[in-house]
Amino acid sequence: MTSYRLASGGRIDRTATVRFSFDGLALTGHPGDTLASALLANGRQLVGRSFKYHRPRGILTAGAAEPNALVTLGEGGRTEANTRATMVEIHPGLVARSQNRWPSLDLDLGAITSLAAPFLGAGFYYKTFMWPSAFWERVYEPLIRKAAGLGRASFEADPDSYEKSWAHCDLLVVGSGPSGLAAALTAARAGARVILADESAELGGSLLAETGSVDGVSAAGFVAATLAELASFPKVRRLARTTVVGWYDDGVFGALERVQKHVGAIDPDHPVERFWRIQARQAIVAAGAEERPMVFGGNDVPGVMLAGAMRTYANRYGIAPGRRVAVFTAGPSGYRTAADLEALGVEVVAIIDPGEPAPGSYTGKARVLSNSVVAGTGGRKSLSGITVRGPNGEETIAVDALAMSAGWSPIVNLACHRGDKPVWSESHAAFLPPQSRDGLAVAGAAAGVYGIAAGLADGADQAVIALSALGIGAKPAVFDAGQATPERPGKAFWFVEQPIGKAFVDYQNDVHLKDLGLAVREGYGHVELAKRYTTNGMATDQGKLSNINAIGILAAVRGVSPDAVGTTTYRPFYTPVSFGALTGVSTGAHFQPMRRSPLHDWAERQGASFVETGLWYRSAWFPRPGETTWRQSVDREVNAVRTAAGLCDVSTLGKIEIVGADAAEFLNRVYCNAFLKLPVGKARYGIMLREDGMIYDDGTTSRLGENRYFMTTTTALAAGVLTHLEYCAQVLWPELDVRLASVTDQWAQMAVAGPRSRDILAGIVDADLSEAAFPFLAAREVTLFGGQIAARLFRISFSGELAFELAVPAGFGSAVADAIMQAGAAMGITAYGTEALGVLRIEMGHVTHAEINGTVTPGDLGFGRMVSANKPVFIGKAMLGREGVQAADRPQLVGVKPLDATESFATGAHLLAPGAAPSMANDLGYVTSSCFSPTLGHTIGLALVRGGPQRLGEEVTLWNKLAGKTTRAVLCSPAFYAPQGEPAHV
Repeated sequence: MTSYRLASGGRIDRTATVRFSFDGLALTGHPGDTLASALLANGRQLVGRSFKYHRPRGILTAGAAEPNALVTLGEGGRTEANTRATMVEIHPGLVARSQNRWPSLDLDLGAITSLAAPFLGAGFYYKTFMWPSAFWERVYEPLIRKAAGLGRASFEADPDSYEKSWAHCDLLVVGSGPSGLAAALTAARAGARVILADESAELGGSLLAETGSVDGVSAAGFVAATLAELASFPKVRRLARTTVVGWYDDGVFGALERVQKHVGAIDPDHPVERFWRIQARQAIVAAGAEERPMVFGGNDVPGVMLAGAMRTYANRYGIAPGRRVAVFTAGPSGYRTAADLEALGVEVVAIIDPGEPAPGSYTGKARVLSNSVVAGTGGRKSLSGITVRGPNGEETIAVDALAMSAGWSPIVNLACHRGDKPVWSESHAAFLPPQSRDGLAVAGAAAGVYGIAAGLADGADQAVIALSALGIGAKPAVFDAGQATPERPGKAFWFVEQPIGKAFVDYQNDVHLKDLGLAVREGYGHVELAKRYTTNGMATDQGKLSNINAIGILAAVRGVSPDAVGTTTYRPFYTPVSFGALTGVSTGAHFQPMRRSPLHDWAERQGASFVETGLWYRSAWFPRPGETTWRQSVDREVNAVRTAAGLCDVSTLGKIEIVGADAAEFLNRVYCNAFLKLPVGKARYGIMLREDGMIYDDGTTSRLGENRYFMTTTTALAAGVLTHLEYCAQVLWPELDVRLASVTDQWAQMAVAGPRSRDILAGIVDADLSEAAFPFLAAREVTLFGGQIAARLFRISFSGELAFELAVPAGFGSAVADAIMQAGAAMGITAYGTEALGVLRIEMGHVTHAEINGTVTPGDLGFGRMVSANKPVFIGKAMLGREGVQAADRPQLVGVKPLDATESFATGAHLLAPGAAPSMANDLGYVTSSCFSPTLGHTIGLALVRGGPQRLGEEVTLWNKLAGKTTRAVLCSPAFYAPQGEPAHV
């Protein structure tokens, strides 16, 4: 056993025992242990394998940056892969398994890849898998996919629940170390609303592993007293086990809380994780700093650990890292670790310093080897010794644990999430956070201010500054923690020259020192290129440990400062966030909001069969007794509309009120056709373009008053059109007096179509509906049932037949629909759904977003004459003049019908010249919409065909590869049907 539990000490509860398993082996720990600390206490140094070479790996850190100790937790639907053992709290029944090994962790046959290491350097994939090209799909890609990945996800459903919550505060404090506690306490005493969040199971940060004192008590005692005082303030929320993962616009922060990840028996009434969206008026990031590993030969052997992590395991968890320990350090952290270990009775045999230690750095028993480095290590699955290279040559020292510290890198991630870059500081030998802005400041070690006393003072001062920006007066909390002069790190030390064996930079991806040198030699020395060429920083820890060392190495190889190399981009999330937490309660039937039309209950009573269309449930057809297929129902509904009348729910169309003195001008710029002279009481079909001249959406807009308009949009783009209009009003033309409001849910709207529609509505609407009084495209506010209900009536048609659309307040929709059905019963009215609606519109040649597919202009769909050439400005005008947009062979709208009326074809079929082989060169276009027309007695369709209007009458072949079918057809006008006695309003 090379690692063990100390006889006393730590913050664990030694009076209780927790049983768990690792790789099927039953082990025990104590409440307060992490999985990592419990494994160390049980003598387990080997915990994982690296990704590329499958090298044995041990626990390297004590926190969120752990690259090696990744495990799979749980069983069945609760399986969770790639979990950092350093962040997992042990609990009864915990089941953990190592990853990326077969058949076992101790005997991993994948380690054979290390024999090929000389051939697997940086850029190996790019150089090898390009030739022969035919091998990619059949050989290379299958092998790579089989080897890819670390843990394995479960295919079983997750039985647990997740939730999302909003929180608001005056001050968000990220991190609960010295600076975070001081900032939170200062703000709480000033009466501010405070949220204190920390990723650890216990609040207190680095103080939980320190041996110093604050205000005359131990560091841990100070934490307890401070937390107790914070708990007494009603406006303070303390969030342990909560990682702030992202900083977004307008002071919004994302935070992941592990609510039940540390318990054995999950309470089904509570979530296992909660994703917080925190709106903070001010924020202080006190996230601390990450210790950098030393880059030397064999620095990945289990037993090699960061000095700060070793100190944490000893002081916080009561664990000795080994029997004989050495320390390799370029700054004060290693000396503090040596002193703490010796105080606990652990033998420290040597301290290796690449420079000269500062006077008074260490007064213990270990040998201090100045101007020396660790060049290599001994052992494979556990450390057996180190080779030290110094002024007098090399010597081997037998040790079973090695602490290392190359300095500290402030955790600047959050401060850089909105695009700012960190700033290199030569005196700190680190990148410091960018200048504070937008209410976010950085304090303590995250800002390069090291030491307990200095951190406490800085946190309090930053809180006063943040609160003063809110008009809240505050006095900085004062603490007695000894000398407040910040500690200064030693000189930057990036790597050991001529290491013995591989010197790793990115532990998980097996990126080593020579890989980065090769990247520079081959022209990939830019930090972003080197990242992708070597895969450094692309592991699950996202370079928390490796990136700064890699930058320092690139700088040394290129002969420039790390400032000239720069950093890669920091993006959310800071640590991984589960899909469950992102999804929250939106699972299963709650995956998205279920929107029901105001006429949904009416449609149910009519026996509707519903279909999901976007967010809505819409009635697709209305089966009647004796009808055994959906086509029978749809055909009946279509015939009813053509011969008598039908009622269709169109409430899901987007509805937008547009008001203001400049509303007409606004619409004139939004639509490509003219709207300035639209009379009050009239509707007009409008086409909305994108900036590139392609059609974005279509619909009707009615003028209900001098400065009041009512716009309808397609169901699918209701939200998108409103967003587009708001952008136009607020950004493009803020000088226009125009206001917008979505009223989609306020109105129940129904189409009443067919030759008898006017007669049916005449008994409902209190207005003259004659052709002279209410012509095509009339739009007016009316009343119903003798003035009982205020409504809106539009003379518009989607079917070509005489038709009206009636809008009533949503609460009256079902009752009005019942009244219309009752009034039309004797005239043959029927309810019809979206399927019949689709047939009716294809028969008339009306387009929907099946044709408005993002690649068509008004001219492509036969609307070229609608584009107002005289308007000085409208969205898309400039790009409509492009040569390609005006080309005669563009795909344009035509109709298509089979030569043999007994044959059919499907949407998506491609059009070819008779006898032409299927190929992109021979492709003429494709069928955008198709249906069986009961009116015509055969299948019909709309298609986008190259130069379509000039090819009417041509015979084509419709090719459907999926169905293995070809159909002879002919191109024709897209308007297949003209209603008798009524002009075709298309």
